[in-house]
Amino acid sequence: MFAILPRRRLVPSSFAALIAAALALSWGSPARAGGPTVIELFTSQSCYSCPPAEELLGKLVERTDLVALEFHVDYWDDLVYGSAGKWKDLFSDPAYTKRQRRYAERIRNARVYTPQVVIDGVVQTVGSRRDRGLELIERSGAGTKPVRVSVEPAPDGGFTVALESTSGRPAAAVLLARYDLRHVTAVEAGENKGKTLTNHHVVRELREVGYWDGKPVEIPLADIRLGPNEGCAVIVQAHDQGAILGAAACPS
Repeated sequence: MFAILPRRRLVPSSFAALIAAALALSWGSPARAGGPTVIELFTSQSCYSCPPAEELLGKLVERTDLVALEFHVDYWDDLVYGSAGKWKDLFSDPAYTKRQRRYAERIRNARVYTPQVVIDGVVQTVGSRRDRGLELIERSGAGTKPVRVSVEPAPDGGFTVALESTSGRPAAAVLLARYDLRHVTAVEAGENKGKTLTNHHVVRELREVGYWDGKPVEIPLADIRLGPNEGCAVIVQAHDQGAILGAAACPS
């Protein structure tokens, strides 16, 4: 794991153990009645400890009980790694750095580092806390989300999002995350110079498409057309980037 300073490394194998164990517990499990758990991986192509996390996220995206997203931060882009120089992450965006920093402000004992996993917007985990990480993933999937979300193809193209309360909890933003399913990149500089990295569910756009006031509602997404390497997910998140109250992946 990394803090913002590039020389501070934690062993990535513990993160690998966390995700591998999670897969062993519920690999291929059907969608849970309570709605999928949202996992956000904050990463960078310039981070030496990140490739194992990215590789394992590629397995998590196969699970139907998870919405797994990869956010590439930009604070690694200008760091020079000796003679290897620096590498600008092809998918980095300052908006995702801002999102990670907001989580660090809201979540108790959180800080900014890569690779970092945030679960349902309320807890974060590092690889060295394997048992705690598994507990958080499983606990999040055990309950019912406050908002039931469904995304269906619209007759005239695009999608229709339907929201229904399961608890009467209002006041939330409805977010659309558009992502690329898979990318393979030959890294030519920086800490990962010479490596070929594979990234999955790389978020390219995150925007608000509606507001949840506690009442059943349908939100048209008529402008969304997905290409062969594209996917999307709808996330309902409490005000000011709070808890994730519901989510659903767009049908392919």
